Amino acid sequence: MFKAALLETIDAERQDLINLLQSLTRADSSNPPGDTIAAACVVSTFLASRDVPATLIAPKSDAPNVTSTFPAVSQSPAHSRSSSLHQLDGYSPSRVDSPFADSGISTPNPGPRLIMNGHIDVFPISEAERSEWTHDPWSADIENNRLYGRGVVDMKAGTAATIAAYTYIFAHRHLLNGTAVLEAVSDEETGGRWGSKYLLNDDDRKETWTGDVNLNAEPTGLQSIRFGEKGTLRITFTVKAKGAHGAYTHLSEGAIRIATRLITELVKLEDFTDFEVDPEVRRYLDRQEVRDTIDEVMGSGAANNILKPTVNIGTISGGTKVNTVPGDCKFEVDIRLPIGLVAKTILEKIDATLKDFPGASYEVQEAASNPPNSCPFDHAVTRAIANNAEHILGRKPIAIPSLGATDAKHWRYKGIPAYSFGLSPEGMAGIDESVDLDDYINLVKILTLTAWDFLTGPE
Repeated sequence: MFKAALLETIDAERQDLINLLQSLTRADSSNPPGDTIAAACVVSTFLASRDVPATLIAPKSDAPNVTSTFPAVSQSPAHSRSSSLHQLDGYSPSRVDSPFADSGISTPNPGPRLIMNGHIDVFPISEAERSEWTHDPWSADIENNRLYGRGVVDMKAGTAATIAAYTYIFAHRHLLNGTAVLEAVSDEETGGRWGSKYLLNDDDRKETWTGDVNLNAEPTGLQSIRFGEKGTLRITFTVKAKGAHGAYTHLSEGAIRIATRLITELVKLEDFTDFEVDPEVRRYLDRQEVRDTIDEVMGSGAANNILKPTVNIGTISGGTKVNTVPGDCKFEVDIRLPIGLVAKTILEKIDATLKDFPGASYEVQEAASNPPNSCPFDHAVTRAIANNAEHILGRKPIAIPSLGATDAKHWRYKGIPAYSFGLSPEGMAGIDESVDLDDYINLVKILTLTAWDFLTGPE
């Protein structure tokens, strides 16, 4: 009955958990510019209030990552203090060492290591957007049981729920057969160079931050668990042509008209199907309940796009004046690659297409391009999420891939299973972005019980 006691504790502390989310939402952590110091202070303060030690890792001085883990059960640490971020304006842009450093404890708990990861940076908001909100985007106002604020969907509610769940697991760490690791990271919205990617690839404790499985609470909808993501291939195309007076179209087709013909050819990439998908994954994604869940969460038609590339023309510019034939045109393309399709294959097809467009060239935006990624759709973590969600919500979520990208990809690239489970993505980065507070509390419960089951075995 221990899990029932955990749920009672979470219900009793509902207001504290809402206060955490409000404080985190009020901390402007727009990225760009990427200053997350105020948000990191909120995380540190909450952890300290629950006697949870933290480690600050800040390879970029204004983008700290707040992390925590705990030592082996077989050793009993003295009561330790948490790292403080209250005076961050003058702190050194490096590591604030773990409070366990002077306790003589260095060996992690044997057994599986669960990474509980979430980001604290959010999309920026323009003044024009801000004027359309009915609640100030940094107010964290509550109305009709919904909390409003920029980034509360992506993903401050999910991160707050993850932090809270970690503290409940930490409080009962002596009962676990494994270890949990909390990572409240910066820089997810711009690729993770100073956040998850840094922890995994550059920090001197990267093995600790890698773990055995990753769980984050990106906005998936409580109906779904995400086990993979489409890849991104971002390309800038440049078209050159002879310029001329606008009345002299017999002298040049013009770069913009050439670009429109090229775009028409590029969109045909969506019909490309000659690539290998794991037969088990394909059969799974063909199940009706899986397709229905994909459409329910991501909109009607999403299931048809899961196993096909998509082409979006995101920006276009060209010409200097309406009465001139333009000599140049640039446009950016965002191609989403399904599981099984590699960028090289698409680039080869683009190269073949450009043979008919001698004035066109392209450059891949390497920093913004990532391969598709996935891990097993049936795993102890997905089963734990599904069973606990059914207990709390009365419905089992279905494992599906994502159309968009998250930090989970960085673990999957290393062969580490990584799963996302969070609140509804509805309203993400939009006007009056908000979350339902009952859903938020239920997410805390499901994440807590999932971590408990994975690290102890279900009751």
